[in-house]
Amino acid sequence: MTCSVIAVSSSLSAASSSTRMASMRPVRELDVVVVGAGFSGLYLLHRLRGQGLSVVVEKGDGVGGTWYWNRYPGARCDVESPYYSYSFSPELEQEWEWTERYPTQPEILRYLNHVADRFDLRRDIALDTEVVSAVYDEPSARWTVTTRSTVDGSEQTVSARYCVMATGCLSAGRVPDFEGVDFSGKRVAVIGTGSSGIQSIPEIARHAEHLTVFQRTPNFSVPARNQPLDPQEWARIKAEYPRLRELARQTPTGLPFPPSTASALETAPEEQRKVMEEHWTLGGFRLGQCFSDLAVSKEANDVVAQYIRERIDEIVDDPAVAELLKPHDHPVGTKRICVDTDYYATFNRDNVTLVDVRPAPISKLTEHGLSTADREYEFDALVFATGFDAMTGALTRIDITGTDGTTLAEKTPRT
Repeated sequence: MTCSVIAVSSSLSAASSSTRMASMRPVRELDVVVVGAGFSGLYLLHRLRGQGLSVVVEKGDGVGGTWYWNRYPGARCDVESPYYSYSFSPELEQEWEWTERYPTQPEILRYLNHVADRFDLRRDIALDTEVVSAVYDEPSARWTVTTRSTVDGSEQTVSARYCVMATGCLSAGRVPDFEGVDFSGKRVAVIGTGSSGIQSIPEIARHAEHLTVFQRTPNFSVPARNQPLDPQEWARIKAEYPRLRELARQTPTGLPFPPSTASALETAPEEQRKVMEEHWTLGGFRLGQCFSDLAVSKEANDVVAQYIRERIDEIVDDPAVAELLKPHDHPVGTKRICVDTDYYATFNRDNVTLVDVRPAPISKLTEHGLSTADREYEFDALVFATGFDAMTGALTRIDITGTDGTTLAEKTPRT
């Protein structure tokens, strides 16, 4: 028997299963349905094809997943480029040339398109197609998956033994349900200071007439120290890829940087400072690995947290603004540490204002801007840097029905 696989994108549709079942097209028989054509979907297609499996489908009009959809100013990966890449092909490792320590969204998208071409994956990828439902049939032990064209709305039904969700954990955007209107112009407001906000705020501030940042929860952020990849260093990495990949598989982070074995509590204060200075200078996630007891000792964690707060004081000129930017409600590493370029320094600009919305939450969008509990702000363009409905968001937006007719949404706790 010839096996086949189809990879399809997730959907935001919520039409009822009964409506769709009534208009089903002839059923196409497959072995595997893979939902999504990003990093995991492309790799899975490659692996399944090697086992005799064959086809793919994606909601967008191009491959890339998260790196296709997210194109905000400053979008960049916070994992160093040599390690944010596939390890299944030594040839691919040697032929692809990264240009910066931390890759931008356009460069990652070029990489994924290169992979799709390099391994001839496009012939098994149907673009502009989304999944609207996936219903499991117990007697046949198969999934009935309904897809819809994003171009003309036509639907297709396929039957598959396996349905694999390669939708990623950060692909479904979380947009606040504010009452209001849309904006465009030069006076800009950004809501959110998570990773996407921290990346985009410095870029927007360089071009906007004025930028107002609405912050609910400050995050720990460390300098990326981004720079063009040194040719000699890049050559060394290529030569050592097998060793680096093996080392990465043995670390908790999946990166070839083993965590420290030194305890912060057993290190003298002057040595603590020296270690943290070294890791701060290295940039990226290294600071979160400077001591072995950061995740198990609040006292040890406080050492690094206070160090970051002191660095914020050194960078930000206005003490009141610096205080607002300091996290105090969570230990370092309990939220993913953000990696930035000039984030804290951006608040020294005359055209940037920071607004703390914790004591006065945003209540609604208005004709000229937005209102908080205590005043109204005027601007021309609004950016929602409010992050993702993480982990389960892309799954619960599809009508997935399992055994006994129970939907995944019914079994997924919401916060």
